[in-house]
Amino acid sequence: MKKMICAAAATAFLLGGAAWPAHADATVKEGKVGLVVKGKKLSVKQAGGWMDGHGTGVKARLYSVYKGVRTDTTRWKDATPTSAGMTKFSNVNWKFEGRKFASGTWLCIEFNKADVTPCAKIHR
Repeated sequence: MKKMICAAAATAFLLGGAAWPAHADATVKEGKVGLVVKGKKLSVKQAGGWMDGHGTGVKARLYSVYKGVRTDTTRWKDATPTSAGMTKFSNVNWKFEGRKFASGTWLCIEFNKADVTPCAKIHR
């Protein structure tokens, strides 16, 4: 699985909220794709991600892997092209209102225009 990087506060502009100090909080970047997960313990309140660069038809979805079994967590969603100064990226967000995952579940983001899928481990 991918390396997990916990963060106290990450990409507030992307998720539009404050960071919660919790084990479900994580920010992971792999290549040109990033994933941000916000929550408390095993409960995820929101998750989102970005892909460097703009493009037409950029879509993303979240999936989870638990004990080797992959499950689609969301459907494909259109990413929003965004610019911050000279930086261009496409981002997407989902609100879960406290959806619980089993400890040890990997939550991953997949973009249809990228070859990498960063993952964050949800744990106690």
